[in-house]
Amino acid sequence: MTEPGASSASDEDALVAGLLAGDEQAFVTLVDRYHGPLVRLAWSFVNSREAAEDVVQETWLAVLTGIGRFQRRSSLKSWLFAILANQARARAKRDARSVPFSVLAAREAGEDAPGVDPGRFQRVGEPEPGAWTSAPASWVEQPEGRLLSAEVMAVVSAAIDALPPAQRAAILMRDVHLMEPDKVCSALGVSDTNQRVLLHRARAKVRQAVEQYLGGGAGS
Repeated sequence: MTEPGASSASDEDALVAGLLAGDEQAFVTLVDRYHGPLVRLAWSFVNSREAAEDVVQETWLAVLTGIGRFQRRSSLKSWLFAILANQARARAKRDARSVPFSVLAAREAGEDAPGVDPGRFQRVGEPEPGAWTSAPASWVEQPEGRLLSAEVMAVVSAAIDALPPAQRAAILMRDVHLMEPDKVCSALGVSDTNQRVLLHRARAKVRQAVEQYLGGGAGS
């Protein structure tokens, strides 16, 4: 589920060297590669596309002024997305968002909501209480080309965009941008347990959307 055009370690080293040297083309490359994904993630924190664009512009300014302090303790991408999260939380606070994002994320993680529709399990009084009535579809026999097709990727993308904000941010950072769990916890302001709950629920919903599209899930 990673973004296309992901950079290799050597490519990132060259990009960082260019940024440190003040190479304008290196910055242009960075913007071309990450502006869209940053806007998509920022929208999880703030209330409008316009605000998300503003947050990303503030992020780019912070990158330009702070690249000399980048110590490579994490990947350039993780550093970039951490700056974005900090900028987005600050923007949400300035806009007087009624609930801080960290509180919203904790609420989403603490909601008494199952990751899988309870209707897909047999109930008490049925032959096998707790067993599947509609098991997750096996995709082993699906052609790889179909699973990786533009249509399926569009279904995945739409399912992610439809998630509650904290779940959307968690799956974007963990599964799309491959950030380490501790970096995600820091960015979202949640515990490791809550981060795992958010990710589990997000993955379950995205999987269900793909199942329905492929004709193997409930409601298909």
